[in-house]
Amino acid sequence: MKLIDFSEIAALKISPKDCFAWVKDAFLIKPKSLLPPKISTKQEGNVFFNTMPCLIPQIERFGVKEVSRFPNRVPALKSDLMLYDAKSGELLSVMDATWITAMRTGAVAALAVKTFRRKDAKIYSFVGLGNTARATLLCLLENTDTQERQTIRLLKYKGQEKLFAERFSGYGNVCFEFVDSMRELIVGADVVVSCVTAFDSPVAKDEWFKEGVLVVPVHTRGFQNCDLFFDKVFADDRGHVEGFKYFSKFKQFGELSDVLLGKIPGRESERERILAYNIGIALHDVYFASKIYERSRAEEHNLITKQEKFWV
Repeated sequence: MKLIDFSEIAALKISPKDCFAWVKDAFLIKPKSLLPPKISTKQEGNVFFNTMPCLIPQIERFGVKEVSRFPNRVPALKSDLMLYDAKSGELLSVMDATWITAMRTGAVAALAVKTFRRKDAKIYSFVGLGNTARATLLCLLENTDTQERQTIRLLKYKGQEKLFAERFSGYGNVCFEFVDSMRELIVGADVVVSCVTAFDSPVAKDEWFKEGVLVVPVHTRGFQNCDLFFDKVFADDRGHVEGFKYFSKFKQFGELSDVLLGKIPGRESERERILAYNIGIALHDVYFASKIYERSRAEEHNLITKQEKFWV
């Protein structure tokens, strides 16, 4: 068994292009995977821990990730994962999944953007400028033609917008603009990406969203009003969203994997308003963990377990 910590994963220098390819590859084998909805245990003060299992027969792996959020902890959002061999049941690895959570989430959001945005999308708005937003833009830019110029619009928050822009100063095909309000952020935007973890109520009026806009609420909150009037809603997994308050009122719903597999259409008109819920599924966590396990040179540890039946 390998114990793989954050530093070991960071040392592998996995590229955003790899992350983008991995989430897409995982989506393509999703129909044959077993993916129960995550079990979410919530407490007061936006504290939660989620248990997320998945079996992927195609790569002969299964695993479970535990992700928790404690606002007073650094980092507030933290994850751990256990990876198993699906043929023998052997525990292959216990690993830190904090990097996995950030990068697979960003890669899925970037894939959703590239799949559902308008062809002429130019203005990309971001609210919530932590690692998830950085991972999203990183995966988007690293998988975009360098000739494609983009304006990245950021909502000001405690100077984070300046640090965010500095992080991407090396990309010559993007320019940044800072705004003071949600209205300024959304009006006229072609793509709106929200990486805020805790909006308690809708944050934008219906009329702010122009025709053809794509909204990607990575952590799902804050855009519930869009459920009722957007033309199409897509998600990474039906089972994870069918409990939403307005699920039965979606005009049209589909899974991202079915679009990628050509089973259903994605965007069919430049006028369609599309909502893409990226809930975050263990399929990608386990797939990433399997790739990391194979690349890692971490020392193997013997986990001594009972080899025959025992009596208490």
